[in-house]
Amino acid sequence: MVAYIRFADALSAWFGKAFAWLIVLMAVGTGYEVFVRYVLNDPTAWALDVSFIMYGTLFIMGGAYTLSRGGHVRGDFIYRLWQPKTQAKIDLVLYIIFYFPGVLALVFSGWKYAARSWKYLEVSVNSPAGVPVYQFKTAIVAAGILLLIQGIAQILRCILAIRTNEWLEAEEDVFETEDLLMRKATEAEMRHIK
Repeated sequence: MVAYIRFADALSAWFGKAFAWLIVLMAVGTGYEVFVRYVLNDPTAWALDVSFIMYGTLFIMGGAYTLSRGGHVRGDFIYRLWQPKTQAKIDLVLYIIFYFPGVLALVFSGWKYAARSWKYLEVSVNSPAGVPVYQFKTAIVAAGILLLIQGIAQILRCILAIRTNEWLEAEEDVFETEDLLMRKATEAEMRHIK
């Protein structure tokens, strides 16, 4: 079980971090649009659509990563007071009743939605540039599959927590710059002392 959880966490982290680079592309695209619109007085017809597409893709492709790190919003004013075993029992029921039906609906309806979009080579109706959107609609299905894989890992986490009364935390993979600098300085100081 732990091996599958670690696999799902690593897979979700890889996709989440890879798609996080869309933030840089969005910033460059928006900066370019602002420059050509206000400095050159020659706005683009595509920038708004492209930024919407990239933001939507970033949002859905980061969902599994956020789930693996416990980052989704939860009303935990009572939940946090319970033992991990009780939390896991509640989570297990909620995953089965609500999460998996929703994710499966996302995958199956997303598949139909993306297939239809590819069939017509759909373009955005919001701009005169006709920005293609069919390839990005495939991200709906990919995000659903990632959420399904991560959801299974969360179920296994619940089972482990029910057995041990402890949550198996995701491996830490994001560190604050200050922490990294302090660690580096400490390591350099230890080498200097030796």
